[in-house]
Amino acid sequence: MSDIFSRIEHSRTADEVVQQIESLILEGVLRTGDRLPGERELARQFDVSRPILRDALKALEGRGLLTTKAGGGTHVADVIGQLFTKPVTDLISMHRKAVTDYLEYRREIEAVAAEYAARRATPEDLTLLDSIMARMDEAHRTGDFDDEAEIDIEFHHAISECAHNIILLHTLRSCYRLLSEGVFQNRLLVFSVPGAREALLHQHRAIYAAIKAGDPAAAREAAMDHISYVERSMLEAERSGDWQRVSRLRLRQRSEAGDGAKTTN
Repeated sequence: MSDIFSRIEHSRTADEVVQQIESLILEGVLRTGDRLPGERELARQFDVSRPILRDALKALEGRGLLTTKAGGGTHVADVIGQLFTKPVTDLISMHRKAVTDYLEYRREIEAVAAEYAARRATPEDLTLLDSIMARMDEAHRTGDFDDEAEIDIEFHHAISECAHNIILLHTLRSCYRLLSEGVFQNRLLVFSVPGAREALLHQHRAIYAAIKAGDPAAAREAAMDHISYVERSMLEAERSGDWQRVSRLRLRQRSEAGDGAKTTN
């Protein structure tokens, strides 16, 4: 991990170390599972004594922000994306209406995130988006279906970070966790719709271009168009699946009926 921690300038107390690590977690710089540097290196970066550092880490661990494993170092705890409890997540996964409500919510909140990103993205943010888009293009070119779907989520994660709004960031992370954990088993159905992969890539490029151009209105519109397309495509894929299921049942029934008629004759 590069030097993301700043030298403590004043009294060099455990409280100041705690506040800095808290801010890095809250602002999304440190993510769930990230491993902190070793004690010696971390103390060097903060320019504090190791006893002060230990006190700070102990306080953060006591509050559930960090976890320490024997021989495994200190990691950021799983504090992001817990907006939905396990019972609620289970309910969402079992009710089809939840998918519609989820996409309706995402359409509005991602529009805000894209608009803010177009207003606030820093050169460093745009560099990150550049690299994600390059990887998305490559996954599309090679036809790596799973990789393309994962980069899709990563792209939206990055936009929420570019928006520089802490509440928006963590709310959207919670939404994306439902996708990455497979709560919506049919999310990959979208990629099965003819022409969907090309359309999705075009939509991601439109969002990216609007953010890079600093055009909030275009970014908002592109984000809303994208989620609306996803919603329509999921419905189309589900209908197509239902039609195929019914067609197979009809074929099987008629085949069995025909066999039965031959036997009778």
